[in-house]
Amino acid sequence: MKYQNMIRGKDRPSCCAKWRGVLAEFIATLILIMLGCMTCLPIKGIDPNIYAPFGFGCLVAVNVQIFGHISGAFMNPAVVLASVIRGNTSLCLGIAYTLAECAGAIVGYGILFLITEIDIFVNEICVTTPVPELYWYQSFVIEIAITAVLSFVCMSVWDPVNARNTDSTSIKFGVTILGLILVAGPWTGASMNPARSLGPAVWTGQWAQHWIYWAGPLLGSGAAALLYKFIFTNRYRTPNITS
Repeated sequence: MKYQNMIRGKDRPSCCAKWRGVLAEFIATLILIMLGCMTCLPIKGIDPNIYAPFGFGCLVAVNVQIFGHISGAFMNPAVVLASVIRGNTSLCLGIAYTLAECAGAIVGYGILFLITEIDIFVNEICVTTPVPELYWYQSFVIEIAITAVLSFVCMSVWDPVNARNTDSTSIKFGVTILGLILVAGPWTGASMNPARSLGPAVWTGQWAQHWIYWAGPLLGSGAAALLYKFIFTNRYRTPNITS
């Protein structure tokens, strides 16, 4: 019941519980980047373009299952922005979550370097950069579009009409991430997540077109959240109790 009330925005964490949420976002993002980027390591006979999307999708599902009731398991400043717009998260807490996610991504990528024999810095493993065939505005639009889809899914899950349909939430987010990476991964890396792009960039020093992975996801997520909140949210609908 408490988690359902948080989804509705009626029951926010108490002050003493906020630090647990911040810590949860740090750990969840650390796990996502450390293990997710591990699936990007070159392995003979395995195509990372297929292997990595499944890895990231499964890790998102796992983290949502573990930390969803604690912080929301956003792991993504763009998703935090959607939650702030929705009214589920205060602006102050949203900033704290964002800082924790960025720190978790940086630490997670650093740990990956320590536990692998492959020089991930030189090989720029897991760095999100657009393919050379794309103009900057094409990469920008792709990141806007796929993050908008992710934000729509988030807003739908948080919608009061789905307040009782939380059993499969982790699967929904995992499948969403899987599908979007399969679609856009070969073109931009399908970041959808400024923190996810920041961690590898800090360690490798690869900042080429890095702004796209901040501006695109934040713009796409913010626009989708506003559209859903003011157009698609119907406060007079009866909550849907079907699965």
